[in-house]
Amino acid sequence: MTKAEVLKGVILSQYKSVRQFAVEMDIPYSTLVTALERGIEGMAYSTVIRICEALSLNPVDFSPLDAGEGLSAQITTKRVMERYDRFNRAGRKKVLEIMDDYSQIEMYTRPD
Repeated sequence: MTKAEVLKGVILSQYKSVRQFAVEMDIPYSTLVTALERGIEGMAYSTVIRICEALSLNPVDFSPLDAGEGLSAQITTKRVMERYDRFNRAGRKKVLEIMDDYSQIEMYTRPD
């Protein structure tokens, strides 16, 4: 399934039609239809990001994002976890030790 097909499926699962989505997003209908028919590769990156934010999709692979969390936060979390998974047991232990150390430093923690 292409990204355009995935995108169209998600649009139609959340909106009555592609036209309704285009109107609500303030994207020319013809632009959206062309992208869905020919592929989104030619669409402006900023438009793809807006569409993905509206549909709660990851703009890299169009996978669903968790509701309630910002797009950039979810992408960052996914990147961190993907990199963490590459480590062996010793590497994971070291990463957790470093995280524990940094969590004690006020400039790296967020207020509750």
